[in-house]
Amino acid sequence: MPPAPFTPPRGRSGLSSEQDFETLKRLIHGKLVEKLDLSRLGDLEGDTLRREIRLVVEHLCDTENPLLNRSERERLIEEVLDETFGFGPLEILLKEQGIADIMINGPKNVFVEKGGRILKHDVTFRDNDHLLQILDRIVSRVGRRVDETCPMVDARLPDGSRLNAIIPPLALDGPSLTIRRFGSKPLSLEDLIKFGAFTPEMVMLLEGAMKARLNCIISGGTGSGKTTLLNTLSSFIPNDQRVITIEDAAELQLQQEHVLRLETRPANIEGKGRVTATDLVKNALRMRPDRVIIGECRGAEALDMLQAMNTGHEGSLTTIHANTPRDAVSRLETMIAMGGVDIPIKAVRQQFAAAVDIIIQANRLQGGPRKITHITEVLNMEQETVVMQDIFLFVQDGIGEDGRAFGHFESTGVRPAFMARLEAAGVRLPANLFQRRPVGR
Repeated sequence: MPPAPFTPPRGRSGLSSEQDFETLKRLIHGKLVEKLDLSRLGDLEGDTLRREIRLVVEHLCDTENPLLNRSERERLIEEVLDETFGFGPLEILLKEQGIADIMINGPKNVFVEKGGRILKHDVTFRDNDHLLQILDRIVSRVGRRVDETCPMVDARLPDGSRLNAIIPPLALDGPSLTIRRFGSKPLSLEDLIKFGAFTPEMVMLLEGAMKARLNCIISGGTGSGKTTLLNTLSSFIPNDQRVITIEDAAELQLQQEHVLRLETRPANIEGKGRVTATDLVKNALRMRPDRVIIGECRGAEALDMLQAMNTGHEGSLTTIHANTPRDAVSRLETMIAMGGVDIPIKAVRQQFAAAVDIIIQANRLQGGPRKITHITEVLNMEQETVVMQDIFLFVQDGIGEDGRAFGHFESTGVRPAFMARLEAAGVRLPANLFQRRPVGR
């Protein structure tokens, strides 16, 4: 016997509570699944399929509860469609402008970072199973899995955003998701200059460095804008060069035509089939790249990256987690040591000094502003120390009434030793670019 149509309590023209709304949504979604003719729908794609399903959902809404007001009806239809085609309640957050990070601590606690501040959002999931269902839908689309045998996962969303998830039994309060938003349209140079991330003078130097094929490391903490900056710098790479990117979860959005994207693979349920970044770097060097870009150096691939930079793949880039340019050297040494390679520290530093030309330091300051705080040239080795010099700096002047740090950029007065390489590549910079002075004012 079919279930009776859902009706709200007497005396109301719409739904009496959020709980009633969720109950009706689940009922309509269940009936929609029963009505779908999958064999017929298989011939439809994209917007056509969504329009066909929308007509069915509208009919179900009118059948189950004709007393819904217009806003409730439209919201119900959109949310049922999101449950069917998208990521359920997550779709609301992905469509909302201005959200930089989404942090989900179980089904009822959803937080977002907006304008540099973390705020609690009113979006919720029904229960742990609902959240797990959405998570499984995301990771399965990129060939990943998440279950009790593999309770942690990195994945990407269709718009390029990066997702990290951890589920019970490791997460005690239910499935926890962290989504770093990138958006389908990467930020342009003009956007970053407008936001005060760097100045036109600094851009001129970085553009010249990319065209002259200097090897760059972008260093910074979590959420400092390393990937955004790497995407931006890649726009200066000429279109006639073959670029190979290597990432754990593909999130780079390069604008060149000749780009080959590689992604690591975790082990399967039997513990086999794992492909690491080190494996991909070694393979990439056999694929005739002009430049190699590693989304983030986290382990033993750091040594292979340095060797690639030293053996004819100039203009390569990578990012690394470090708080200062000097810390970036120490981090690379640590990662190479963790890889089990028995190389003296002095030899590692010699490799670094020979391979890397520029370290670009990105930091997220108090209150949320993201700045390039150092553009630092790597010179050479003196005894057992890597010699570096700052070309541009950001100097913090204080904290404003809104709690946000403010300051100014300045040129240190140092003329880089790599200027001869820029001039040989046809890059001409203004004579006063490196005079000691505040810049960008």
